[in-house]
Amino acid sequence: MNGKNRKDVYPGLEVDIILKQHQRSGVRTKGIVKDLLTNSASHPHGIKVRLTDGQVGRVCETFPKV
Repeated sequence: MNGKNRKDVYPGLEVDIILKQHQRSGVRTKGIVKDLLTNSASHPHGIKVRLTDGQVGRVCETFPKV
């Protein structure tokens, strides 16, 4: 999944995010979602989340538990 819909992103989900300082380069950071920071149902650049380690960025890919 691409992480643009809020209903697809939830705490505990493993995701790849792009941090603000890496938006131009597209460098991804992997982590576990702690909080959802975007209130709208969707966002064209990805839902903004805080990871368990405190980093904040927009979700570019999700890895649902099997």
